[in-house]
Amino acid sequence: MREALAADGVLTELFVTEPGRARHPDLAEQAAGQGAPVHQISGEVMTELAQTITPQGVLGVCRFVDQPLSVITAVQPRLVAVLANVRDPGNAGTVLRTADAAGADGVVFAAASVDPYNSKCVRSSAGSLFHLPVVAGHDLAGALGELRAAGLQVLAADGSATRSLDARDGPDLARPTAWLFGNEAWGLPAELLSLADSVVAVPIYGKAESLNLAAAAAVCLYASARQLRPAGMGG
Repeated sequence: MREALAADGVLTELFVTEPGRARHPDLAEQAAGQGAPVHQISGEVMTELAQTITPQGVLGVCRFVDQPLSVITAVQPRLVAVLANVRDPGNAGTVLRTADAAGADGVVFAAASVDPYNSKCVRSSAGSLFHLPVVAGHDLAGALGELRAAGLQVLAADGSATRSLDARDGPDLARPTAWLFGNEAWGLPAELLSLADSVVAVPIYGKAESLNLAAAAAVCLYASARQLRPAGMGG
């Protein structure tokens, strides 16, 4: 909620319960100060609106914040996450949060991926939906073409790839990169893999059969971020 309030003009309404207002009086004051109506409602109504078992007592209604891909390509991007057919909202929101933490320039929801405004996706993003450009509903081939034209290589993450992320002949992660991530269950089909410049697997050193999509995305995004950031830069 604080992230939405920080993005001035995004919040359009605020719903609070009496205990929620008592715990977070500043949120109601900020919302009213931005011209957003504040409605006090019962706990029962809040449970229905929030669609969670234990709502926090504060719920905001926000305008859509997705942007055209040109917003990302216009700033000489260095790191972008692209989701293709990612259906699980928890995974999608976590990838969005991880991309934000890794300093990515944006996230593209393409090729029938979940709606970034899905309630679980929004909660899993932990506010990152309001921190970096999010593109929704763009066709995958077109998006990758525009990102490549902006100077990014396209790397697809796929567990069956013969090229390992950390192999000596692995990808050059010091180059600006758009990482392509696929569906949780079946990954990226051949026709989507063919859109990438290279296909890379996250190495598994133990006995696990595979990595969760969000975990694999975190490894890939941070591997790139580590190479893209100037030496000595932290936080």
